[in-house]
Amino acid sequence: MRDGSCVDNKGKGKSQGKGTPNESSSNRKASVPRHLDPYGKRQGVVRSDDSGGGDLIEGRNAVIEALRAGVAIDKVYIASGETDASLKHIASLARAAGAVVSETDRRKLDLMSDTHSHQGVIAAAACTGYVLIEDILGIARKRSEAPLIVLCDGITDPHNLGAIIRTCEAAGAHGVIIPKHRSAGLSATVAKTSSGAVYHVAIARVTNMTAAVKELKGNGVWISGASAGSGLPLWQADMKRPTAFVIGSEGTGISRLVRDNCDIDINIPMYGKIASLNASVSAAVLLYEAVRQRRTDITDHSDGRGGHVYGGRK
Repeated sequence: MRDGSCVDNKGKGKSQGKGTPNESSSNRKASVPRHLDPYGKRQGVVRSDDSGGGDLIEGRNAVIEALRAGVAIDKVYIASGETDASLKHIASLARAAGAVVSETDRRKLDLMSDTHSHQGVIAAAACTGYVLIEDILGIARKRSEAPLIVLCDGITDPHNLGAIIRTCEAAGAHGVIIPKHRSAGLSATVAKTSSGAVYHVAIARVTNMTAAVKELKGNGVWISGASAGSGLPLWQADMKRPTAFVIGSEGTGISRLVRDNCDIDINIPMYGKIASLNASVSAAVLLYEAVRQRRTDITDHSDGRGGHVYGGRK
């Protein structure tokens, strides 16, 4: 569905195409496509961004050409205080492409740069492309299945995001939705933690999670917010119907506006002394309860409100 490539922070290259990993030498150094840097001297993809982005693209021309070529960009770092017209042009192109633009102290850019010639701009590319919410719903329709989707609301740890994506792929979920802000991007760390599942799972990135929730509800999907200590026990919730689970950050949980737009709160009962599970583990438990219900004969189709649902929203 999507092609992409990742480079780890040691410069080792791993290329992936349509979900099939290609062999690569562990000693091969990451290189930028020739049309982005014809002399191969100053600009290009150099290493993974420690702050959670993907491969780093350095230099004005390289970043401009990457944006024009449709490379999926998570974030563009531009030196603070710069008034140069070309940097403003890059910022405009980046925003139009859906990337986050961050004004960054030049000293930080110097630390991020391996080429030492970043020219005031570094872009963090995603390891693979993003899709639209309607594409995720289309995958469910193509499989003739009720949608099963995970929304990651504020999952900033790339290891957590990667683990969630891995479980989504294993459980046969139709897609993952992440916000543009307050979220890990599709970095090399996410790709590695997901064991390459990022190349098999449809991932949408949205500007507004509340709007995404409303779009899903408008398409007949029931929104279930993962809750610690309150809400309906997961085995009492009907997950055979079109379902989207919202997984919040481990620090603050689901944001208020998103929570207010959930149809139901679902909790995973805790019988020990620890009050909650890791975000990725919570997602795994919920997803596999949905798998269990969908692949076995569940006689109780209660929606938790005294009613029954047999497909579609009431």
